[in-house]
Amino acid sequence: MISQRFDSGGAHFAFTDRWGGVSAAPYDQLNLGGAAGDDPGAVRANRELAATHLGLDPAAVVWMRQVHGRDVAVVDAPPGDADGAAPTCAAPASGTPDAGVDAVVTTRRGLALAVLVADCTPVLLADPVAGVVGAAHAGRPGLLAGVVPAVVEAMLAQGAEPSRIVAATGPAVCGRCYEVPEEMRAEVARAVPEARATTSWGTPALDVPAGVHAQLRQLGIPSGRRSTVCTLESTNHFSYRRERTTGRQAGYVWLGGE
Repeated sequence: MISQRFDSGGAHFAFTDRWGGVSAAPYDQLNLGGAAGDDPGAVRANRELAATHLGLDPAAVVWMRQVHGRDVAVVDAPPGDADGAAPTCAAPASGTPDAGVDAVVTTRRGLALAVLVADCTPVLLADPVAGVVGAAHAGRPGLLAGVVPAVVEAMLAQGAEPSRIVAATGPAVCGRCYEVPEEMRAEVARAVPEARATTSWGTPALDVPAGVHAQLRQLGIPSGRRSTVCTLESTNHFSYRRERTTGRQAGYVWLGGE
């Protein structure tokens, strides 16, 4: 269920795999994505299972409606939480999780931020000293649009410092497998040269995790943890490229305490 987990100075990071849930094929088993075509009841059950396994209140997890952009929401509650409070947004962030964003930031302890993927790169960030965490969904369009600089900018506006930010990226399709047309590789490489790659069979490719970590370094963030799992190669993870109709795993980040 939880394939990777670590803590750093009171901030908690976790990434799921596809096992331990209740969804039927082709979403078996721990599909956490509500827009993948799975039974909504199974998705709710899976989200509750994963949250409970992590010691989280399932109602205290912020889920985004991801749209492959760069908008960020700064939140202090899940959309439609038990108190009926709407998420609050602060400049330079724009949008709300339910309206469609690809990154979220919070300073509220105990509120977990979640990002869904099935080949894209889940990016988790935390400055435990400032008490700020962020999560971003970085696929090829998001990398090119600048979702990583956008979420870091939003964190800095909440008091984070680049040198203190702990970064982690989870399972994603690797540069040896993410084949793209040469024109697409050239377009992305012009903006993020480190994302340029070649498949193991010699064709043009992109390495989105490498591009994400390059952008983080350019922003003054120390080199973070990068998962070695390729979702296309790992049958323990969902992969849209491999299966098309499939589920979504998630990355979670949150601050401990109240």
